[in-house]
Amino acid sequence: MKRYVEDTVKAFGKIDVFFNNAGIEGVVKPITEYPEEMFDKVIAVNVRGAWLGVKYVLPQMNDGGSIINTSSVAGINGSPNVSAYITSKHAVVGIMRAAAVEAAPRKIRVNSVHPSPVDNRMMRSLEEGFAPGHAEAAKQQLEKTIPLGRYAEPEEIAQLVLFLASDESRFITGTTQVIDGGLSVQ
Repeated sequence: MKRYVEDTVKAFGKIDVFFNNAGIEGVVKPITEYPEEMFDKVIAVNVRGAWLGVKYVLPQMNDGGSIINTSSVAGINGSPNVSAYITSKHAVVGIMRAAAVEAAPRKIRVNSVHPSPVDNRMMRSLEEGFAPGHAEAAKQQLEKTIPLGRYAEPEEIAQLVLFLASDESRFITGTTQVIDGGLSVQ
């Protein structure tokens, strides 16, 4: 993280926007069966990675900049059998809130985005984990839980991130921006 921040500053100067978007899903298992090594790996990537990103970007960021952390609806709700992922995405909210207060004197905004399932590789892996050999059925079942009846498209999440990166959101900081087709209101 430190190196890519240094390389970015060398190439472009100060940083205006940081999209802190990295994460892994881990495996689908109950807490009592969850492998400790996998738990540690999910926490290392999803929590420590997000924290290191903020740690190294913040000193190099222009006043008035924007940091957008990717969490998940899993960061505001709970789900069975994905405890490491749930834990990690709740922690991202904590990182965001602490950074929002610390960065406010410099008018740097820090927010998090919380997508529902997104139509991507990560969801294919989770669907297979939820229903081995029946991933498509798992997807259809998950889509039924979303009031708008489908997964988000990656472009829809990108549009929210672009808004938070823009001056149009200059008075938004410390927020959890949910983009979930209504999933979390049920």
